[in-house]
Amino acid sequence: MKKLFLTTILACATMIASAQFMVVTTVDMSGEDWGVSSLTDNLGIGYSMDKVTVGLVKNGEEYDLFGRYNMKDMYLSMQTATDSTDNMAVGVGYSFSLGKSIYVEPNYSMPLKEDDNGERKGEFKLGVAYKF
Repeated sequence: MKKLFLTTILACATMIASAQFMVVTTVDMSGEDWGVSSLTDNLGIGYSMDKVTVGLVKNGEEYDLFGRYNMKDMYLSMQTATDSTDNMAVGVGYSFSLGKSIYVEPNYSMPLKEDDNGERKGEFKLGVAYKF
């Protein structure tokens, strides 16, 4: 029993040591008043393993699932509500390093489903990430 417990702890510690956590947010620049809420309204946390990142991000009062597939400095992304995939959006982005752990990430995303007018309006967003 002791060996099983120690093996489990070692496996978990190795998994956490080989992965990377990241905190992400999208800067809301649409309003005239810019403040701290412009950074914290879309705050999220992700877990990176090799080329794949999965996590949760705040979307208003709800939380959405997000995923990324990293290709060097570019990435493909998807974001969807936790209760259904009706509002799924996919996109592409680029990470610019501003130092050892801080990244500026401009990205473009578009919903998979059309709105009531039959349009799919994509949007350009400016993200910020901190990897630790």
